[in-house]
Amino acid sequence: MRAVLDVVMLALNIYTWLLIASAVLSWLIAFNVVNTRNQFVATVWDSLYKITEPALRPIRERLPNLGGIDISPIILLLLIFFIQSVIVRYIYPAVF
Repeated sequence: MRAVLDVVMLALNIYTWLLIASAVLSWLIAFNVVNTRNQFVATVWDSLYKITEPALRPIRERLPNLGGIDISPIILLLLIFFIQSVIVRYIYPAVF
């Protein structure tokens, strides 16, 4: 059971880094630092979008319009940190 929890924690950590990379890349694209006409940038952006969008879309649908600010990655990161905290504090000690 502990091995399963370790895999879940690892998956949450990887997803956290993918969310951060997606947010940073979206800022770089928005401020015209990188160009999506570059094939590598377009491929990375498309991959990150396909990985993160299914989790971010329900959050974006429930948030009010804040202008040009998208705080859905922050809310999802807080949710991931909460899940990790619950696993470490309550589920790990209960597993032998």
